[in-house]
Amino acid sequence: MESDVSLRPERILDLSDRLSSVAGAKIGEIARVNRAAKMLAINALIVAARAGEAGKGFAIVAEEFKKISTEIDSVAAALESQVRADLDELSAVGGAILGHLRGQRLADLALNAIEIVDRNLYERTCDVRWWATDSAVVACLADDGVAARRHASERLGVILDAYTVYLDLWICDARGRVIANGRPRRYPNVVGLSVADAPWFREGLRTVSGDDFVACDIERARALDDAPVATYATAIRAGGQSRGEVLGVLGVHFDWRPQAQAVVDGVRLTPEERERSRVLLLDQKGRVLAASDNRGVLTEIFPLDVSGGPMGSYADGDSTVGYALTPGYETYSGLGWYGCLVQAGQASDVSTVAA
Repeated sequence: MESDVSLRPERILDLSDRLSSVAGAKIGEIARVNRAAKMLAINALIVAARAGEAGKGFAIVAEEFKKISTEIDSVAAALESQVRADLDELSAVGGAILGHLRGQRLADLALNAIEIVDRNLYERTCDVRWWATDSAVVACLADDGVAARRHASERLGVILDAYTVYLDLWICDARGRVIANGRPRRYPNVVGLSVADAPWFREGLRTVSGDDFVACDIERARALDDAPVATYATAIRAGGQSRGEVLGVLGVHFDWRPQAQAVVDGVRLTPEERERSRVLLLDQKGRVLAASDNRGVLTEIFPLDVSGGPMGSYADGDSTVGYALTPGYETYSGLGWYGCLVQAGQASDVSTVAA
């Protein structure tokens, strides 16, 4: 069922504008009628003066009428002043309420977007920890034979066929050399590559147990055709045991661009709102990780003002900005990312809102 139009917060401003227009018109009408009455009183005084003694009584009435007309002018001026002040206050209050509701809605949408990302990336942390215990993955490092590596690569390929959100999966030995990947035909130069200096490898090698994982910010992977990826890693351990000896590292490269674009494009905005809105995913430094307009991805730093707290909204020129910090999901605490919406129009009536 459609909501009653009278319940829209914009209705407050509509009514305020209408009352202001009606009040101004009616006060103007009073002034016009009163001016005509004054002219009649003046004409009556002139006629009475010409009539001499016979017009004295009529002159007294005309003079009193003139006084009343002057009082009407004073009342009308006072009425216009008071009504105008009250209507201005009503418009200001309505604008503040509307701004608060608009900002809160944008912040809620931003939170929903970053929560979708969190749940998605939590699943990636589960994947990497599970696949690191796969017998073919473990045997690839324990055996160190060509056949074992081929089998592990085939096994990774099967996983990739089922989990289409990944670009590639890499098995690295303890020295940081990639010894098998899931898509050798698509990425033939990966095997033999050294990732010893990559943060995800170094941190993955230091994970304490099979319950631990490494999550990295979005970066372009040169070996994967320079595609933006979210890389997750954990140690591969002897026997697939949680506390087993560390043999190497499994790195899984999440195909960031299409997944993130689906999130920012999926934010629930009306067609009219979408025309004047920009939906963003930002890292902890404000770097644009995804944008509904596809601009500035991994290059732009958005100056997000988070002084209102982990979730809120504020006016920025003629725009309203709503944002929300990643809340994390289950064992994935997040990387300090933000969901953010920038919406143009009617920003002057928006107050800073802390959620």
